[in-house]
Amino acid sequence: MSDFEKVTTGMGEECGVFGAYDMDGNDVASSIYYGLFALQHRGQESCGIAVTDTNGQRKVLSKKGLGLVNDVFDAEVLQSLKGNLGVGHVRYSTAGGTRVENAQPLVINYVKGTLAIAHNGNLVNAIELRKELEYTGAIFQTTIDSEVIAYHIARERLNVTTAEDAVKNAMMKIKGAYALVVSSPRKMIGARDPLGLKPLCIGKRDNTYFLASESCAIAAVNGEFVRDVLPGEIVSITKDGVDSDMSLAVSAEKQARCIFEYIYFARTDSTIDGVNVYHSRIVAGKALAESYPVEADLVVGVPDSGLVAAKGYSEQSGIPYGMAFHKNSYVGRTFIKPTQSARETSVKIKLNVIEEVVKGKRIIMVDDSIVRGTTCANIIKMLKKAGATEVHVRISSPPFLYPCYFGTDVPSNEQLIAHSHTTDQIRELIGADSLGYMEVDKLKNMVGDLKFCDACFTGNYPMEVPNEDISQAFE
Repeated sequence: MSDFEKVTTGMGEECGVFGAYDMDGNDVASSIYYGLFALQHRGQESCGIAVTDTNGQRKVLSKKGLGLVNDVFDAEVLQSLKGNLGVGHVRYSTAGGTRVENAQPLVINYVKGTLAIAHNGNLVNAIELRKELEYTGAIFQTTIDSEVIAYHIARERLNVTTAEDAVKNAMMKIKGAYALVVSSPRKMIGARDPLGLKPLCIGKRDNTYFLASESCAIAAVNGEFVRDVLPGEIVSITKDGVDSDMSLAVSAEKQARCIFEYIYFARTDSTIDGVNVYHSRIVAGKALAESYPVEADLVVGVPDSGLVAAKGYSEQSGIPYGMAFHKNSYVGRTFIKPTQSARETSVKIKLNVIEEVVKGKRIIMVDDSIVRGTTCANIIKMLKKAGATEVHVRISSPPFLYPCYFGTDVPSNEQLIAHSHTTDQIRELIGADSLGYMEVDKLKNMVGDLKFCDACFTGNYPMEVPNEDISQAFE
């Protein structure tokens, strides 16, 4: 990790990927910038854009840095990134530390030209693949598994006639969760892991095609949502339009989308695989109200992902919905924390309780998760200090009991409060008057017929997972 520690409110994010290809030859850097801006919630540690001109010299121009999208890019930088095909990335480190070499997109120069690659997800066999590559002479510049994917694509490209086939051959070797956006000299390629763990979709504006982690990013560039890239699908976007290869797809029964996209990660205005995120959070809140009714005066949500679930709880229970918190939007997820005591104030910097709203009231507080318990305890303390007479906590996910190997920053078992405490012990530790978690068997109501992965709650992993913590492996 970097010299300063991270302070995060609960869960870490995944990453966000965005690609653009303007068939008319116009520069795409500013569109990628706005697309990444809309995906900023998916990663706030580093970001990058790499572009190429499909009609000119076809060299890749790129800019990457640590920090938020608007810290790393300004008008001058965007102006200098000339090219009509490009990929962008926002990153939250799930594997590999926070350093600028680990920022994406990764740009690889090799015999057949140049590839730029942006990856969201985590591989479960990255360690073996990396060792195998190192023994055949590969020299790694980063500590992220995305570089393993990039090497495999470049290596496979020497044996096949198209970049799509190189991506396909690489996909046959890698195991885990991934959404990839790759730019080769004259193509934009998108690929999604066969289980569909990570989201990816296609958009279009006039003669420009987009690939994005979420539909909200396509809306941000005034694009029209075309469709989701299907689990296991490789799409190739060229001057001739969109080609699709479904040869690596598995049956719908085996698919396993990450349920956390719907509970927490995705932006409320996104739709993933036909399921609207706002709707799924309303459903979650209603399920909590059915499972854990309680007499109270007001339902409030913890910003941001708890707000919609709180609305659902209020609608189902008939208890009024209120805004109890002011959120400071100008604080990134990560900031320098000079002393231990600052950990306590970190919540106050981001959230303030509106005393007027909660004073003298029995509050139902809805949040998306409890990871270590410290954030939740601090918020309850703030509510009671502001005069709330009771605080009943409702969580729109089941308790975290198992680590995630697919790119969600759920810490190891020892750090998960639910792993070593009963619900009643957790209630006592956080200072709540009552505590109710989403029931595992009600998760399916959030996503209709979609098959999903809930391994962090149940331990039922959709594939074999390593028995070591892969996030530290390359450090």
